Amino acid sequence: MEQVESGSGASNLIEEAVERLVLENSALRVTILPSLGGKIASIQLMPDGEELLQQPLQPYAARTRYMSFDSSDASGWDECLPSVAACEVQTANGVAQIPDHGDFWQVAWKVVAQSGNELTISADGFTLPLRFIRTLRLDGTRLHIAYTVENPSSEAVEYIWSAHPLFAVEAGDRIILPASVREVIVEGSAQNRLGERGTKQAWPHATLKNQEMADLTVAGKITDGIGDKLFTVAPREGWCAIERKRLQRRVELRFDAQELPWLGLWICYGGWPEHYANRQQCVALEPCTAEGDSLAKAAEQGRACRLAPAAEDRWSLELNVGGVS
Repeated sequence: MEQVESGSGASNLIEEAVERLVLENSALRVTILPSLGGKIASIQLMPDGEELLQQPLQPYAARTRYMSFDSSDASGWDECLPSVAACEVQTANGVAQIPDHGDFWQVAWKVVAQSGNELTISADGFTLPLRFIRTLRLDGTRLHIAYTVENPSSEAVEYIWSAHPLFAVEAGDRIILPASVREVIVEGSAQNRLGERGTKQAWPHATLKNQEMADLTVAGKITDGIGDKLFTVAPREGWCAIERKRLQRRVELRFDAQELPWLGLWICYGGWPEHYANRQQCVALEPCTAEGDSLAKAAEQGRACRLAPAAEDRWSLELNVGGVS
């Protein structure tokens, strides 16, 4: 594993010197920014350096607690814990204000261990007493990520978690889900093109509000102004993928549907963030613990994970980059 010290080799997107940790082999180069929420900032195909993740919409900058996600660089691969949406939750110590996209993308992570192409980093939350640990291991075309969330407090803690990898796409790329996925639930849709929150749509062919049909698997153009957040029950086959047409590569996430029973999809072709000149052109494949973005709603409906005092939960994901058959 290569370690690049602060201020050395930084791209011209970085105004403030940021430490980068790099896992690299002949197939992939993975760059992690511990001080910026432990973000996976880049996954590049080697040896050509083609980028698989959405790159920053504005320069990297220090995080501040309770900042909104659209005030940041809005790029790369972050982790959403203990909520995706900002919300208030009642705890043993009073009301906790959970920020947009949770605590952990906003805090600095510490390196616990590093050896070869394996890295373990951890961080503590500031709204709920949770410790989050991730071990990333690069092996050929596979990036394995093992997760542990711990409750070091004397009270039970509820949470939801979602992966948040923003994969870059170009028009004509495709979202590939197993045949068992036949329906998605709308969490949000720019201009309500897919309906209001809670609307159920067929997958992959949805009915737009103007009654036209849309193939949700096909990536559009950044000028389309599309921004849809969807959920589906995690496919029992335990995978989801994006096919990059120009690159002739398949980017696949594998997971255990028993551990992560839901799958979120963020489909954005220029529809977000609304107040920026630069917009996302990406698809996020988001295995997660619950339907919906709000911990408060999940807790109210009995869908949040509940972690007993001194207990821990574990799960894992695996990214694999292969060819298109």
